[in-house]
Amino acid sequence: MKPLCIILFVIAAAIVVGCTDPDVPITLDETPYPVRFEDLPEPILPTDYPLTQTRVSLGRTLFHDGQLSRTGTQSCATCHSQAAAFSDNRKYSIGVRGLPGTRQAMALVNLAWSDRGFFWDGRSPTLRDQALHPIVDTLEMDETLDNVVRKLSTSSMYRSMFTRAFGSDSITPERIGIALEQFMLILISGQSKYDRALAGYAVLSETEERGRQLFMREFDPTYKKKGAECFHCHAAPFFTNDRFMNNGLDDDAMFLDLGRERVTGLASDRAKFRVPTLRNIARTAPYMHDGRFKTLEEVVDFYNIGVRRSSTVDALMQFNLAPGLKLDAQDKADLVAFLKTLTDEQFLTNPLYRMP
Repeated sequence: MKPLCIILFVIAAAIVVGCTDPDVPITLDETPYPVRFEDLPEPILPTDYPLTQTRVSLGRTLFHDGQLSRTGTQSCATCHSQAAAFSDNRKYSIGVRGLPGTRQAMALVNLAWSDRGFFWDGRSPTLRDQALHPIVDTLEMDETLDNVVRKLSTSSMYRSMFTRAFGSDSITPERIGIALEQFMLILISGQSKYDRALAGYAVLSETEERGRQLFMREFDPTYKKKGAECFHCHAAPFFTNDRFMNNGLDDDAMFLDLGRERVTGLASDRAKFRVPTLRNIARTAPYMHDGRFKTLEEVVDFYNIGVRRSSTVDALMQFNLAPGLKLDAQDKADLVAFLKTLTDEQFLTNPLYRMP
């Protein structure tokens, strides 16, 4: 058997050498990426650069590469962990200078359906634009795009990947942003227990079903029938309305972050922030733009009795203002139980999202 093993090894080595022949030209590969939208409606994807396997693969590699930071120690995945639904379980992410950011890192999930701008305040009109901001932010990666291009250009691996993805080995900030966008567009979550129950493959427990009914039910001002009003801002199937709203965290005197107003300059947008998705919400603590709530129980308590009146608080919060929704302990426990059914274990462990 020993001579046979040697022969097989030599043949295998020859095949590998043949496959890596430097004389074989590297060319553009536009094989489409077989993205799965689960049972979600098909999104409108970029048409200038359709999703391809090579661009998604490049974006995935860049997403996990510390070279995008000044010190080489921080990647996008540092503050957007897959186990935390591509968010950060710290109140504020810590950048390469050891300094905290100013807002809680948002979860990167189902972004293919977002079209009103990115970040908590919507300051980036496109995902490819958003992808570059953390690189140059002094509180985050603290690097320059010129330096990133220089570092990546010294790598034969990256030059080959950019050639396959874009048709030439020219590495530019625009192409980096597009590749990162392509990877983030495939971060799709739609296989939670809630989804499986909706499709008839799972059954919600009694407490989960009671929580679902509370979540989806209108509030009755007479208090004859309980409802938590959640669905107005967090409607299925995405569990967000993709709007910017003031949900009553503070009154006017307490505003520390002007939110959307910093982008639009409109006083009517003061303290308004993007409504985040509730998909995988049990894994994305802490909560709100400033991470003030550590648990889902604290969040439910806030909406039950803690909403504050201000000049820009949304009209949908009218029933959350004092005296509040009057949910009892069982109601609140049921709501939390339902929110936990939005956890998608396949999304949180999908090997296609990990470091390549």
